[in-house]
Amino acid sequence: MKPDSIPPDTVAGLRRALLDHYDRSARDLPWRRDTDPYRVLVSEFMLQQTRVETVIRYYEPWLERFPTVTVLAEAEEDQVLKAWEGLGYYRRARNLHRAAQVVAERHGGTIPSDPDELRSLPGVGEYTTGAVASIAFGVPAPAVDGNVRRVFARLFDVATPTTVWLREIAGRLVSSDRAGDWTQALMELGATVCTPKSPTCDACPVTAWCASLAAGTVDERPARAKKREVPTRVIPLAVLCRSGEVLLQRRSAGGLLAGLWAFPESGDVTPADVATRLGLQPEGEPHSLPVVEHRFTHFHARYVPTVLEVRGDVSVAVPEGSRWVRPGGLGDTALPVAQRKVFDSWLNSME
Repeated sequence: MKPDSIPPDTVAGLRRALLDHYDRSARDLPWRRDTDPYRVLVSEFMLQQTRVETVIRYYEPWLERFPTVTVLAEAEEDQVLKAWEGLGYYRRARNLHRAAQVVAERHGGTIPSDPDELRSLPGVGEYTTGAVASIAFGVPAPAVDGNVRRVFARLFDVATPTTVWLREIAGRLVSSDRAGDWTQALMELGATVCTPKSPTCDACPVTAWCASLAAGTVDERPARAKKREVPTRVIPLAVLCRSGEVLLQRRSAGGLLAGLWAFPESGDVTPADVATRLGLQPEGEPHSLPVVEHRFTHFHARYVPTVLEVRGDVSVAVPEGSRWVRPGGLGDTALPVAQRKVFDSWLNSME
């Protein structure tokens, strides 16, 4: 169906039914209690590719640590990454930090309401623009995430909805007087009723307009993309210890887990070779820690950590971007999830 061919009474009926359902059944989520633009922006960054249950654990602590966009803009990157530790996809944290700095520098600390200005902020794409503009400012801007895509594909029985079609459909249906509630109502429907598997159509408020329900194609909409085989990478780690400390290195500014702290990757050489390269003298026999498995977007990582005691005078400087860390002394040192598991495994091995 072409967006401009949807009858006005259908648009009105859909809006009324879905908004009434949202008013009755919306989940009480912390970011829905206040439409302050900064709080909305934080929640939208956190919710990208992350489950609601996980974000709930991070949202309020983040706002306690960085209560305003100005406080966030003035924070050190290490502090930001540490507060984000465990949420994954750390590029989001860096983009949110940079976005706050842009807001502070160019907009006087006030998040802009204009969609074009929002879209220019680091890390703010088309969906986040629509979500923040509608929820925080009431601007009738369309916002299409994975949940909304699935709702529209089923509602209009479209197997492979295009980006252009989704944008036009969303623009046609968005409520002008309750834009923020409409955006959240659509996402709520996809998250709780029109789910990927076993949708509860008997509880859906818009079944009267659902073309795929009438055609018996609900389970086929949208068409599922073929799963790509994910390669596995074996990544040896050198866990170098000295007098109860362990060596961590900051990853480079570009690429995977950029700017975070991790154990040195030994690659094709031994942990002893890594130690020697750093000006440290291997001491004793190396021993293994449990392998840590972690799934990234494009590959599966199998971390293989090996502990090696080293000697080296405390005055011997390690390369820039390296630091010795004691148990309980991580401070603002942000570790990715898999690296934290290795760190905890090392701690347990010392007991």
